[in-house]
Amino acid sequence: MKRQLKMIAGVLVFISGVLGGNALYKWLSEHSEGHVVAQDMVSKHRPDFSLPDLAGKMHSISEWDGKVTVVNFWATWCPPCKREMPTFIELQQLYGARGVQFVGIAIDNKEQVIAYADNAGITYPTLLGDDNAVTISRSFGNRLDALPYTVIINRKGDIALVQRGELTRELAEATIKSLL
Repeated sequence: MKRQLKMIAGVLVFISGVLGGNALYKWLSEHSEGHVVAQDMVSKHRPDFSLPDLAGKMHSISEWDGKVTVVNFWATWCPPCKREMPTFIELQQLYGARGVQFVGIAIDNKEQVIAYADNAGITYPTLLGDDNAVTISRSFGNRLDALPYTVIINRKGDIALVQRGELTRELAEATIKSLL
């Protein structure tokens, strides 16, 4: 009898594990890092916004209409944000002449952003925002206020890709090339 109870308990534990694992997999798929999370934003027209650059000059996202625009929300205290910057700098240099424009939106202290941008050699426009940038990020589908958060916009102004978390060079470059 004890052996049968152990077998039944074992089967129940196994079934619970499978069901729990499936539930966890579904939850992670819906909430994990990646462009799948904000898939509902793809093909929608990009929101309008304006923010100041590091010198205080206001810029509207519409300045880059007609270009493939990569909008990256980041902060100086965010390690994955810092890891993707060299790739963004390189891709801006490689594809800028072909109509690609990276735009960084820093959700951070102005002095820290200026120091970091100078040190990192950021060659593309960096806009500053705090609460405004968080609101803008949300309008691009960033419901969890994640950083980094990157949106790639096609030449027509429609969202082609949304990536919560670090954007790999492979995905960034493949998306950019498909939009050129």
